[in-house]
This record gives sequence, C-alpha cells and structure tokens, in this order.
Amino acid sequence: MSDIQQPTIERKKRVLSCIQPTGVPTLGNYFGALRNWVKMQDEFDCFYAVADLHAITVRQDPAKFRQQIMETFALLMAIGLDPEKSLLFVQSQVPAHAQLSWLLSCCTQFGELSRMTQFKDKSAKHADNINLGLFSYPTLMAADILLYQPEYVPVGADQKQHCELTRNIAERFNSIYGNTFVVPEPYIMKTGARVRSLQDPTKKMSKSDENVNAFISLKDDKDTIIRKFRRAVTDSEARVYYGEGKDGINNLMEIYGAIVGKTMQEIEQEFEGKGYGDFKSAVGEAVAGELTPIQERLQTLLGDKAQLEQLMRTGAEHASYVAGRTLAKAQKKMGFYQFK
Repeated sequence: MSDIQQPTIERKKRVLSCIQPTGVPTLGNYFGALRNWVKMQDEFDCFYAVADLHAITVRQDPAKFRQQIMETFALLMAIGLDPEKSLLFVQSQVPAHAQLSWLLSCCTQFGELSRMTQFKDKSAKHADNINLGLFSYPTLMAADILLYQPEYVPVGADQKQHCELTRNIAERFNSIYGNTFVVPEPYIMKTGARVRSLQDPTKKMSKSDENVNAFISLKDDKDTIIRKFRRAVTDSEARVYYGEGKDGINNLMEIYGAIVGKTMQEIEQEFEGKGYGDFKSAVGEAVAGELTPIQERLQTLLGDKAQLEQLMRTGAEHASYVAGRTLAKAQKKMGFYQFK
C-alpha cells in the first residue's frame, strides 16, 4: 500500500443568484451583477436561474413572457456564463421551488413578510393587483436559495433584507427539525460602477424609467447608445474631472472607467483640455464596444431554438436532481410519508 498521501481537493464554495425575465437588463444590471457573475465562475460553484415564477406577481402578457424567458436564458450565456462551468436553469422548470416554498411558508411569520420594503413599494405601484404572491414571494426566494445549499448569495443593497429573511427561515427550520439547510451568507459584490440615470444622476439607472434616454438597455444598438450618452445630463463647467456636485460627469466617468480599466485620475488626464462632447462620445463608443459582442452572441443563440431548448432542458434536469435531494430531506425532517 502506498504511503504517498493523496492531495485533498477542496470543494468550491457554492453561490446562487437569479434574474427575472421582465424587460431587458440595463447597463446598471450588467455592471452591478451580470459581469460579476461571469467572473465568479472560476472561483465558485455557480448556480444561476431565470426567476420566472417571481415575475408573475405582476400580470404578464403570456406570449411576450414566454419569449422573454427564452431571451433571458440566452442572455446569460451571451454575457459569458458557460453551461460547462455553471448550472443555468429556468426556475419554473424545477417543481421543487414551488414545493419547498409551501413548506417554508409554514415556517415564515406573517410579521416578517409584512415588514418587507419591496412589498410596500410594489403594492403602491400596483394597487389594483395586491395579490398573495406579491406578499409571500420572499418565501419563494428563500426556497430558491435553500434548495441548492449555497454558502453565498450575491446581493445588492436592495436585496439584503430578503437575504436576511432567508437566513432567519433556514435557522428556524434547522432549530425545529434538525440540521437541514446551509445558512447562506450575503456576498456583497464589488461593482465596477455605480450606474446612475443618464437624465437624473441622483437616481439609480432603472429599466422601468419612463424616460428611455435615462437608461442603456443591453439590446440598444450603437447609434442609440451614443445618442443617449450625448443627451446625458452633466453640468455647465465643461471640464472632465471627478468631484462633489458633479453627479452627471461622475456617473459617466465611473462607467467609462469600469470598461477601459482606468482610475478617475487617469481619465481626467486623458481628457484634459477636452470638452464634454468629446468625453460623452468616448463613453458611448466604449459602452457600444462592450455590448455589441454580447448582442451578436445573443442573436446567434436565439437563432438556434432547438439547441437553446436542449440547454434549457439539461439545466432543468441537473437543477431538479440537486433540488430534489434537498426537498426530500426537508420533507423527511417534517415527517411526510415517503416511499422507500
């Protein structure tokens, strides 16, 4: 028998994150999350889902919704997510999400859900459709996460509250029924830029903004991108430097820096003696250069529907296997009768 000790292969820490298939992601979504997801593939065991079940808390047009699900799945690959490295799947194609959500609903307190700020915000926006799903979807979000036993959940500032609820639910379930779920930690992503509205740089860039010139969609063509940046709100000083009270130009400098890899000081030096017109054009060109290859890959993927569906089916099968094991464990712990 050999005395040579075999090296221990350490398992990568697992992360899970989801994106809703409602509208086209913006440049803010790209820098704030999507580009980081690509970078995480080599360091973590990554699970990424199209969260279509969450989208129906607001009424969707069925035909458009169906297309958006497929386009969002394709977009994840177009930005650089690799099905050979990461598990990509559509939430509704894994029935365990809805099943575990009900089990966890019985371990979630009414008061916890009533304190969720997003419920209050969405209720105000959709006063004609304040449905139960809108109220309870943080519990479905907890099921999404806990099914895959991730150590980390990448979150932005607006999702910290939901991540904390997930931790509370997992700890409560484990306390009552015994160790079942990994209690995930929030993974605060380092964003390449704090992307603000191009028309009101005191606000976050949003795809739901009524002013289409306020945001850059990942599907905007080069001419549209350059035009929107030329119309971006700045100030009257006409000198490119990063400083207090220069929200508009600061926003453009952060976007430009995130793409070309330059510091604010280096950008100031690059555009010394040049006006805002030159700088806005340069930002537009840089953003278009970043997004055009993504758009081309997206069209290639959407052009082969059979291949796309096969990738979707394979992802759902793999996700169902992992999720099914967790669901069966939770059901057994709670005392449900199971066939041997």
